[in-house]
Amino acid sequence: MEPSREDLTARARIRDAALEHFTRDGFARATVRDIARTAGVSPGLMRHHFGSKEELRQACDEYVLAGLRRAGEQSAGDSAAANPLLVGRQILPFQRYVARALLDGSAAASSFFDEVVALTEKWLAHADESREKAPYGDRRARAALLIAMRMGVPLLHEHLSRALDTDVFGPEGDRRIILAMLDIHSHPMISPETAAAVDAMLSGKSQHPEAGPG
Repeated sequence: MEPSREDLTARARIRDAALEHFTRDGFARATVRDIARTAGVSPGLMRHHFGSKEELRQACDEYVLAGLRRAGEQSAGDSAAANPLLVGRQILPFQRYVARALLDGSAAASSFFDEVVALTEKWLAHADESREKAPYGDRRARAALLIAMRMGVPLLHEHLSRALDTDVFGPEGDRRIILAMLDIHSHPMISPETAAAVDAMLSGKSQHPEAGPG
């Protein structure tokens, strides 16, 4: 028997309420009763749709993963859409949930991270084509590091919000974070000569002057 429209609506409300509570409270502290209350349904109806709190988390994980994959598909072949400065905006509806999943160590945490790293690798593939000199680091490492830095915003949002005196998840906070990252990425903080010297040192190619007589 096909589920009724009302059942589908209730299921979506429960899922959205669970996303809110799992994000804010963490999986362990979120309760079935609180989720049901937020969704405006009974705990019994919630169990009817999802069976258990663990199954509800799996449904939330699948929903978020699907959203991340849609972002990747929409940016396929579009270098601007996959720009790591904008990845956070593309996944904004899921950003805090992903951060909590990483903290909680949910089974889907690795998939969340890998999906966004893959999205960033697509952007780097386009960006590398216009570089005059070959990158120092491999593309995978650069993509993973960029996302680790970007995901540091939701992971450290309380401290960042306090430092900036504004909610980093609000419009003003998001604007300031994007502008700050834009400045960091568009203005080199070290000279090409220094970068080349560090690369040579790490590659074992640096030349050290011979020591004089003792």
